[in-house]
Amino acid sequence: MFNPNANGVGAMAERLPRTPMALRLSHPHITLKLMVTNMPTTRRELLQTAAVSALAATVPWVAAQEIAKPRKDLARQLGVTTGSFVKHLSKTRAEGKLRLLDLPKIMRDDLDLKVLDLMTATIPSWEADYLDELKGKAAEAGCVITNLKLNQKDLDMASPDADTRKRALDEYRRSIDAAQRLGCRWVRPLPSTKRPDFKLYAAAYRELIEYAQPRGIELLIENNAWMQDDPDAIPQVIQAVGAGLHAQPDTGNWTAKSRYDGLAKAFPLAVSCDFKAKELGPNGEHSAYDLHRCFAIGWQSGFRGPWCFEHAHEELSGLWRGLITLRDLLRKWMAESR
Repeated sequence: MFNPNANGVGAMAERLPRTPMALRLSHPHITLKLMVTNMPTTRRELLQTAAVSALAATVPWVAAQEIAKPRKDLARQLGVTTGSFVKHLSKTRAEGKLRLLDLPKIMRDDLDLKVLDLMTATIPSWEADYLDELKGKAAEAGCVITNLKLNQKDLDMASPDADTRKRALDEYRRSIDAAQRLGCRWVRPLPSTKRPDFKLYAAAYRELIEYAQPRGIELLIENNAWMQDDPDAIPQVIQAVGAGLHAQPDTGNWTAKSRYDGLAKAFPLAVSCDFKAKELGPNGEHSAYDLHRCFAIGWQSGFRGPWCFEHAHEELSGLWRGLITLRDLLRKWMAESR
C-alpha cells in the first residue's frame, strides 16, 4: 500500500524559482511537473501532493496535471446524489413520493446532510423560475448544490460525425447555463459506452471548459461505461484534456478487478466523490465490495470531501435508512482517521 509519509516522496521534490510555485518530480521514466499556487501547508495538501507523485510513478501519462485545489468548505461534508431518488420523485406532492424541492429541507432536518449533487433526469423543469426556486430551497435549508450530472441520453460529444458532436456540445452548453443558475461549481458529462477517439474527446472537453470557466464552473469526469474496466482511464483523459478537468470517482462503477486500482489512481485528482453503495445489511454490511477500503483509499490520497452517497431502495423508507447508515459509517471512519 502507498505510504504518503515514505522518505522517498519528499526526496523527489525540487523547488523551482518561479511563481506560481512549481514542483519537479523525477522518476526514471518520466518527469512530472506540478504547478500549484502555493506550497502544500496542510496535512491534506501534503498527502495529495504525495499521492499525485506516487501516481506519476505508475501512470506515465500523468505528466503535467494541476493538483486539485482543496475545497475547505466541502472538507468532511456529506451529501447525496439525486440519482438515488429517481424511483421516488414526483413534480407534485403525492403520497409515497418526494418532490425535489422538498429534498434540501429533509436532508438538513432529518438526515443532517449538506451537499446536493444533481442529475439531469431528476430535474422536472428547466424553466428559470423552477431552477431559482430549487436554488433558493437549498440555500434556505443550509445546503449547497455542487454538481450537475449531465445524463442526457443519445449524446456523444466525441462522435466522428461532426453534426452529432455539435448536437451534444450544444445541449451540454445549455446544461452549463442551467448549472450556473443553480449555483453549481461543476458539471459532469456522461461518458460514451465505447472508448472514444481521444483527440476528439479532449477537444470536446476543451470546448466545454472554455464555455464553463467564465461562468464559474469546471468539468468533472466520472468512471462509467467504457472506463469501468480501465483503472488508468481517468488520469489518462485528464492528461489528454489538461487544466479545468477534475475527477469524481464513483466507488461502484468499476469491474471487480479494476475497482481499488482505479480509485487509487483517481482520488489524487478528485474534487468530489460518488460514494455508491448497493444492498446494505442491517448493520451496514456490504457484500458487493469493501466500502471501508474505498474510503481509506480516498482518505490516504488526501481527499477529504465531499462524499456524496448514491444508494437505491425500492421503498423510500428503506432509502432513508440506507443513507443514515452510510452517513454514520463515513462519520465514524473520518473520526478514526484524524
